[in-house]
Amino acid sequence: MGATPSEGASRVRALLERIAAESAVEAEVRVREDQDGVVAEFVGDDLGLLIGHHGQTIDAIQHLAYRIAYRGATDRKRVVVDAAGYRERRAVALRAAADQAAQTAIHDRRPVALEAMSALERKVVHEHLKARHDVETYSEGQEPERRLVVAPLVQ
Repeated sequence: MGATPSEGASRVRALLERIAAESAVEAEVRVREDQDGVVAEFVGDDLGLLIGHHGQTIDAIQHLAYRIAYRGATDRKRVVVDAAGYRERRAVALRAAADQAAQTAIHDRRPVALEAMSALERKVVHEHLKARHDVETYSEGQEPERRLVVAPLVQ
């Protein structure tokens, strides 16, 4: 027997509240649930400690939240953890970098490697550029220095 959806959301809330308290970060924890899964957010000022360098801390918190939310469950859904809108701001920046890399790759007729990023961030770029028919994307290297490459398609 696994966790019911409401149990999963409760577990996520408890984890995030404990992390905020133990980190001495003043943050409200908001959790909502829909058919796709649980979305949780830390809300407050000065949440950099919870976000970490390039989102490494918030990604780790999200991974823990996912594991705890659906511990023992056979029907697992997604869990997204955010802090002060970081994920959307980062996605906007990643899409802009992807567009710039695509333009450079086409103009210079050469592959362009982006900065090292997490698997979640690489997915944002892959998804953003997949509709384009003039470039392809692929990842190379080993974690934590794995990079996404944008290359022109030969026409």
